[in-house]
Amino acid sequence: MPFHIKRPKDVGTGDVYYKSNGDQWTDTYADRKIYSSEADCDAQMANPTKFVNGFPVKLNGGFSKATKVSE
Repeated sequence: MPFHIKRPKDVGTGDVYYKSNGDQWTDTYADRKIYSSEADCDAQMANPTKFVNGFPVKLNGGFSKATKVSE
């Protein structure tokens, strides 16, 4: 069963959807990234730490209000 990731808009109403091109969000449903498994979707929403210029940075802060949705 495929999945996608969505979250509420920061301003206004409606939802935005995760789009893998450039790790961005889009309000166009057709442009959403579709994951073939729940595990792949969960892995994208994880909040790993990466070192940038020697400092730890949480990579997925934009996923804090996100939810996975089955297609």
